[in-house]
Amino acid sequence: MKRMITMGLVVALLGLPIAVWGDDGKEVAQNAGSLFGTLVYAPLKASFCILGAIGSGFTYIADSKTAGKVARASCGGTWVITPNAVAGKESVHFVGNTEPSGEDRTHAAGATRARK
Repeated sequence: MKRMITMGLVVALLGLPIAVWGDDGKEVAQNAGSLFGTLVYAPLKASFCILGAIGSGFTYIADSKTAGKVARASCGGTWVITPNAVAGKESVHFVGNTEPSGEDRTHAAGATRARK
């Protein structure tokens, strides 16, 4: 077990200079924030997705449409923190879109208001 952890840390540290390469300090900081943010965020998101999939399985017994919404909400959304997200140019969505078509709810609401 210790050997696997040590090998993982060595690979991460050797890959770090390549992953955070940039032209200026700001870009390097955003890339480093992206890398470390994803290292923390991805396991939390995976745990949320697994728990949502279990909940979706139980919900399927009562209603399959609702089960699909639970699965899309828990496993959808952002999985990787990008440098643009660190810079504030892009948003991170922990919970995914529950619409079956995958279209964004804000665009759908705007289209509904425009028709009225």
